[in-house]
Amino acid sequence: MSTNPLDLGTPIGEHAEHPNLIVESQGRDRSVSGSESPTPTLAATNGTTGHQQPLNEKTTHHHNHHRSPSLKSHKSHHSEKHAQHAGLPVTSNEKNLERTTSARYGEAGMVPISRQSSTAPAVGLFGGVAPTGPDAEEGLRPMRSREEEDERDAEREKAGPDPWAVKFEPGEKLNPKNWGVGYRWGLTGIAGLLVLNSTFASSSPSGIIQDMEVYFGFSQEVATLTIALFVAGYCIGPILWGPLSESYGRRPIFIVTFVVYTGMQVGCALSKNTASILIFRLLGGIFASAPLTNSGAMIADIWDGDHRGQAMSLFALAPFAGPSIGPIVAGAISVTGTDWRWVFWILTIFAGVCLVVIVTLVPETYAPKILATKAKKLRKDTQEERWYAPLERADNRWRARLYDILAKPFVILALEPMLLAVTMYMSFVYGLVYLLFEAYPFVFVYNHGFNALQNGLCFLGFFTGGVIAVILFVTIIEPRYQRYAKRVAPLPPAPEKRLELCVISGWSLVIAMFWFGWTSYSSIHWISPVIAGGLIGVGTLGMFVSLFNYIIDVYLWSAASALAGATIVRSLFGAAFPLFATQMYTKLGTQWASSLIGFLALVMAPIPIVLMIYGPKLRARSKFSPNKVAH
Repeated sequence: MSTNPLDLGTPIGEHAEHPNLIVESQGRDRSVSGSESPTPTLAATNGTTGHQQPLNEKTTHHHNHHRSPSLKSHKSHHSEKHAQHAGLPVTSNEKNLERTTSARYGEAGMVPISRQSSTAPAVGLFGGVAPTGPDAEEGLRPMRSREEEDERDAEREKAGPDPWAVKFEPGEKLNPKNWGVGYRWGLTGIAGLLVLNSTFASSSPSGIIQDMEVYFGFSQEVATLTIALFVAGYCIGPILWGPLSESYGRRPIFIVTFVVYTGMQVGCALSKNTASILIFRLLGGIFASAPLTNSGAMIADIWDGDHRGQAMSLFALAPFAGPSIGPIVAGAISVTGTDWRWVFWILTIFAGVCLVVIVTLVPETYAPKILATKAKKLRKDTQEERWYAPLERADNRWRARLYDILAKPFVILALEPMLLAVTMYMSFVYGLVYLLFEAYPFVFVYNHGFNALQNGLCFLGFFTGGVIAVILFVTIIEPRYQRYAKRVAPLPPAPEKRLELCVISGWSLVIAMFWFGWTSYSSIHWISPVIAGGLIGVGTLGMFVSLFNYIIDVYLWSAASALAGATIVRSLFGAAFPLFATQMYTKLGTQWASSLIGFLALVMAPIPIVLMIYGPKLRARSKFSPNKVAH
């Protein structure tokens, strides 16, 4: 059942004085929320009866190119019936309906709106984007700004429908969103497996650091670089693989990157010197970042908004499950006396299996690429060269997209105080996850005498906390948000409502770090810091999902660029934190080192509260957020 808040009728009077009255229309595609986003603007409402007719993708079609005059006539008549039903004057075309709706809201004291519906792209957890609504049906690339949508609309209106442009027909099985539910859940599981592979590889050397120190003769700081450089590769990869998949499709990028990534694991396993293993780890991280970006985008390709939230929230476990499993496997290798190289051979086997799965089971899911293949087949079957898909005529020159890919993420980050605050908070939490690989041995190996395998098993507490956070989100937080969204309909829900889980997670993290530090004494049972690690898992994953949703809801069309900048900064923190963790825990001790992190978490904990209070004012001043409120 759709959870679109605009599906409920609401009298105008309930919202005439709403504090977050929207000036511009909002097209939302909630990647983790579970609600389909055309949550456009406002709906045509009868002020007497309070009956609402939503103006969303289901009832307005000004974005669509109609394939025939009869179809266009039918849809125009359909819109006129809606106008009559809502108490509006009958109009002869959809543009008049839009103007009439805006004028009527002006009479009711509402701010006029500029469009009926919008199709902000769906965004994956690490910034991968997929077109939605009419853009997906027509095979257009996902938009990265509201200005781009305006330009696209102007071009559509000027050029009119093109009978030779290949599109998805209603219910067509080529459309990934029309594939079987079971098949799509299978692809979702594969997407999670690919991310698990990547993040598992990131933390695996943590359990064999001492063995590598003996073999290579380098210091512990250099050994830690085997983790840090891999995570640093996550900074570079998303800049490449996301845009490339939007030009050439998801499947080719998956295959190419996994072939190279598998080869990098072989290189690590056969390394004979320090330089070789460090270089192979960096290159491995760059190519392993492809599933981080494109797996989330693949989920956005195949799910509509009614189910995308469920899929993406479960998928969110994979980036945190991998780092938890890595130390367990590496610890088992170390404890059994097996050669440390087997860690990388296991990674090679795992990557090879994933490559086979991709080649045999993962089809192309990117709608523009699918339509390009359809157009090619039509040209061959009909001998008519005029058939084309929009992707075939898209501007693929790097210069044309350089600003969106390289510059815009950092421009937004520099100009947006909201995004900068959220990014720093997310980056701190992400860095903390990788700091734990250095902190856990101090607590469980040095203080409690655990071996490498037992130390790795302690990370199961952290993973369990992540599972609890996802369950909390799916069963309590998200239903609560949906009830709020229905209550304020037809107005879009305020993005600040997304921060409720972040408030809980932030204070959980503060408590967890002090708990973890001050129960790390050998005289206190080891289960206490393990449970504290579980609370860290609740804090990190809950905050990640909450702030991710917040960025999506605030920036909409610019969310892909906003998340790209956040991902790069976050990965830098993930690479840097392990480098100073050992020295910090050595000099300060487990209690005060953990307390220092706890104090930093305490300083940052008020950030979501401040955004909940001042967020509407900040959005009103934003150059990139369409969620501007009326004063």
